[in-house]
Amino acid sequence: MFRFIYVLLCLVVFNLTQAQTAEKAVLFTVADTPVYSDEFIRIFNKNLDLVKDESQKDVDSYLKLFVSYKLKIKEAQAKGLDTMPTYLRELGNYKSQLAKNYLTDTKVTDALVEEAYHRTANEVKASHVLIRLDDNVSPQDTLNAYNELMKLRSRILKEGFDAVQKDVHNGKTVYAENLGYFSAFKMVYDFENVAYTTKVNEVSMPFKTRFGYHILLVEDARPSRGERTVAHIMINNKRDDKLEDAETRIHEIYKKIQQGESFESLAKQFSEDKSSSGNGGKLATFGGGQLSSIEFEDVAFSLKNNGDISEPFESGFGWHIIKLLDKSEVADFETMKPELEARVKRDSRSQLINTSIVNTLKERYKVQDNPEAIAYFESIMNEGYFLGSWQLPKDFTGTKTLVVIDKKTLTYEDFGQYLFKNQRRATPRKPFNVLIKDHYEAFLNANLMQYQEENLENESKEFAHIVTEYRDGLLLFDLMENEIWNSSKTDSIAIQTFYTANKSNYNWSKRIDADVASASNKNTIKTVKKMLESGQTPEEIKEKLNANGSIEVIFTSGIMDKSHQALTADMVFEKGVSKIYRHESAYVVANIKDVLPEAPKTFEEAKGQIISDYQVVKEQQWLQSLEQKYPVQINESVLNNIKAKLKSN
Repeated sequence: MFRFIYVLLCLVVFNLTQAQTAEKAVLFTVADTPVYSDEFIRIFNKNLDLVKDESQKDVDSYLKLFVSYKLKIKEAQAKGLDTMPTYLRELGNYKSQLAKNYLTDTKVTDALVEEAYHRTANEVKASHVLIRLDDNVSPQDTLNAYNELMKLRSRILKEGFDAVQKDVHNGKTVYAENLGYFSAFKMVYDFENVAYTTKVNEVSMPFKTRFGYHILLVEDARPSRGERTVAHIMINNKRDDKLEDAETRIHEIYKKIQQGESFESLAKQFSEDKSSSGNGGKLATFGGGQLSSIEFEDVAFSLKNNGDISEPFESGFGWHIIKLLDKSEVADFETMKPELEARVKRDSRSQLINTSIVNTLKERYKVQDNPEAIAYFESIMNEGYFLGSWQLPKDFTGTKTLVVIDKKTLTYEDFGQYLFKNQRRATPRKPFNVLIKDHYEAFLNANLMQYQEENLENESKEFAHIVTEYRDGLLLFDLMENEIWNSSKTDSIAIQTFYTANKSNYNWSKRIDADVASASNKNTIKTVKKMLESGQTPEEIKEKLNANGSIEVIFTSGIMDKSHQALTADMVFEKGVSKIYRHESAYVVANIKDVLPEAPKTFEEAKGQIISDYQVVKEQQWLQSLEQKYPVQINESVLNNIKAKLKSN
């Protein structure tokens, strides 16, 4: 994951967009390797609005960063990192993934996107019966499944789905299930298509998906539930506070909400979802099916009015209370179009796009088939193919031309080996002419797509630039990992020496070991203060004050520094019971059992920061050595022209 993120960051910092000019002025050389001004200008302009560091917006400062970048690439190539199998494999995988964005048919894609939008804006409720069948099932088994489903279809129309479900569902070979409401992308495309083209209260004819054969009953159709914006308070099931479990804690907080305390204030004080607590528990807006917790989503969509608050409930993440902040209908088509287009290309419906692309490529590359080839391969096929024992005949002539794709010629040998390798897969029995036709189509289509992908860097400058940048990003990652980031494993003595020389940089800030009480009522917190001063424990105080189902006080215990959410910024760190402080819309008082003063951190306590700081210093020294190894010559006249050009823009 870190490798992937690092490369993405490189893409942000050094993203190359399509050149608008054919400038080839050399800005600088790295050991006689030229770096051109147009590349630098593209990158500099691209990043003006992305970088927060003002120094990087200065041409000279940015040039320094860019030179360092090129020095590292030069060193990576010198070390042969661009020939490593893992590097080549990962780059190849990335190119294949990226190419999918360029290998598309706009008209077909647009039609599928419009269809997906309609289905996103409207949900269907369905139940289905599935008879599980493998792809290599016999024609007789297929016919039996079809006939059985036709009988069940008649029964559903007469008796209703529930009666049939009780009779036939076994959870192994036959599934009869209520699927509830769903929209686009929630089911495989073949299933989704039938669901959206069958009328309400009608049962479909049998149809096939990769799971087997189905019939489905559409029970209802309705507009989508839209999107929700909510805030939540969450308590983890696994928590450090030993005083109470998550369920007890969340119900205490809920009582305080019922007593009129601010939801947002309680979220800031007590929610253990650190990503949202500081914002009063507010979460990003989401739609149906977007969350990984069905329990959370169902509760969120059950709230009717803005400001409604749920009762405490449990999900796989912990215990929650939800407040509805806003609700909205499905976004308009133009807003959703980019997201839908990306999902269409990842979905099984993309096969429709692929078919259109293949037809276009056949025309573009002037594909020339050998009309005798199909008949020949039919003639050498035998039953051994279905058993995995088929061999090419001894008199097989592999050098004959099978098909020509632009400048690429595929031979009988290429297709023969394709057939030989694919017999090892589970191949359903079918007539030889159908078998060869299906395999030839798959073989030709795969080679057409591969040929376009292989030539995409020549056909698309944008694609070429992005691939080049990703290639360099991978090299930088491997180089930095070898030279800098693995220092914690190889430079243990040097790191210890670095720590000894810089000990004063690694210190604990002042902290307290305390029990911090929070209450919304000032009189209550005054009572708590007196009880703490008399030596009563948090457990004893809660037992007395949180009586009759009312939650008057909540305690947070442990070692804390000034940044802890339970404390106020102005709290005085002195041993004993503190004064009362106003905190959000509540009051707090702390029983400070111990004050831990500022103190030097041991090597182990500061190890992570020490290694990070050491790596910064080591990288600076390493870059100096690279400058000696690969002399950099900057063309000042070209640099001045760049500055003038950028200034005029």
